[in-house]
Amino acid sequence: MLIWAVYGTQLLWFGWGNAQVAIREDSRFNEFSYWAFSAILVIAWMWALSLIDSRDHRIIGAGNTEYVRVARASFTLFGAIAILAFLFRVDVARGYLLIALPLGIFVLVLERWLWRQWLIAQRWLGRYSARVLLVGSEESVAAIARELHRSPTAGYKVVGACVPSGKIADIIPGTTVPIMGSVGAVELALEATGADTVAVTSTDELPPHKVKQISWSLESGRRHLVLAPSIVDVAGPRIHTRPVSGLPLIHVETPRFTRGQRVAKRATDLIMSAAGVILLSPILLVLALLVKFTSPGPVIFRQVRVGRRGEEFNMLKFRSMVVDAEARLAELEKQDRDAGNEVLFKMKHDPRITRLGRALRKYSLDELPQLFNVMGGSMSLVGPRPSLPREVAAYADHVHRRFLVKPGITGLWQVSGRSALSWEESVRLDLSYVENWSLLGDMGILAKTARAAITPGDTAH
Repeated sequence: MLIWAVYGTQLLWFGWGNAQVAIREDSRFNEFSYWAFSAILVIAWMWALSLIDSRDHRIIGAGNTEYVRVARASFTLFGAIAILAFLFRVDVARGYLLIALPLGIFVLVLERWLWRQWLIAQRWLGRYSARVLLVGSEESVAAIARELHRSPTAGYKVVGACVPSGKIADIIPGTTVPIMGSVGAVELALEATGADTVAVTSTDELPPHKVKQISWSLESGRRHLVLAPSIVDVAGPRIHTRPVSGLPLIHVETPRFTRGQRVAKRATDLIMSAAGVILLSPILLVLALLVKFTSPGPVIFRQVRVGRRGEEFNMLKFRSMVVDAEARLAELEKQDRDAGNEVLFKMKHDPRITRLGRALRKYSLDELPQLFNVMGGSMSLVGPRPSLPREVAAYADHVHRRFLVKPGITGLWQVSGRSALSWEESVRLDLSYVENWSLLGDMGILAKTARAAITPGDTAH
C-alpha cells in the first residue's frame, strides 16, 4: 500500500522522468533521485509503523487505537523529514509530501480496516481469539462472561471459570461457562481447557500473593494475565494506571467536556448538516411532494422532544403516519407489543403508518429534516436518542446524564441493535456515548449509520 501511495504520488507530481531532489550548493549531498528518495520513504514509513507498535495483537481488531497509531507514526515521520531537510539544506517538493502524507494514511487505514473485517468474520467463527479462563466470584465471572460473549469480535473466547465453590462439571448461572474448579486450581484448569489467558474478575477470594502466584505460573510469552475490574463502558482515555509502592492503582477520570470539544463538535455538525441539506435538496423536495400528495395532512411532522439540559424543542420529520396518530396511541398502548421495549413504544405493524411512511422509515428518509434541527443547534448529527417528555418522566435519576449532550439524528444506540435492544441496553449505550465521546467515535458511528441505511431495518422513532 505504501509503495502504491508513495510512488503513485511521485508519478503524479513528477511524471516518469528522473526528477532530482533540489539540493543547495552548501549541502553535504550532490545529487539525489526521487526514485531513491521514495524507496527510503517507504522503508522509513514501515519502520515508523513498527516502532509505534501499530501491529500489536492487543490493539488489532477492536477500537480506534490501531488507526490512531498509524496516523501518529505517519505525522511523526513526515515531521522528522521536514526537520532533517531543513538541517541538511535539502528542498523536498512540498506538493509531493502534501499528497503522499494524507494519501498514505488513507490507504493504510483502508487496508487495516479491510483486514479488520476479515478478522471480525473469523472471530465470529471462534478463530484468532484468546481462550480465556475467568477466575473470581460467581457474580463477577458471570458479569464479565456476558460482556465478552456480547462482543465476540474483541477476540476473547471464554472457555471456563474457577470460582470459590469449585463445583466441577457445573456451569456459571446465566451463562454457558463451565466451572473448572476452585480458585486454587488455576494451573489444572489451564491444562484442561487449553486457555492462554487468565482473567481475574475479582479478588474477594484471592489474596495478593495468590494473584502473583498465578502470574508466575503462566508460561512467558504464551499465556497472559488480565485483571478485569467490573467497570464497564469506560473508554481508554479516561483510565490511567499509576503504580504506588507496587500497587497498580487504576484511576478512572470523571468525564469532562471542554470548550474545545464542544466547538469541534458544533463546527462538524454545522459543516456536515449544511453540506447534507445542499446535496440532498432535490431528494428533500421529491419526498416533500410525495408526502403531500399521498396522504392528507402536513408534510412536516413536529414533535416535542427533550434535548440538552432537559430543554424541550420541536423535532422535525417527514410525516410517516396518519394525522391523528398521537390520538390513537393510547388505544394501541393497551395492546401487546411486538417490538420496542418496556419504555419505548414501537409496533412492527403499526396501523398508523402510511404506505409511503413505511418506505420512508425503512430507509430512515423520514429523519432527513432533522438536518435543519442540527443547523439550528437543538440537535447534533450524533448523540443519544431524542426523548419524548412522557419517557423522561419514567427515567431513573442516572438516566438524566444523557442530557449532558445534544440528542442526535443517529447514535451508538441506533447502530447497535436499534429497537431490538432492551431498555437497560439502550440506556447503557447512550450513557457510554455521553461519558466517552470523541470526534473520531462520531465519525465511526456516522459510517455505521450509512451502512445501516444501505441495509435497512426497523428504526426506533
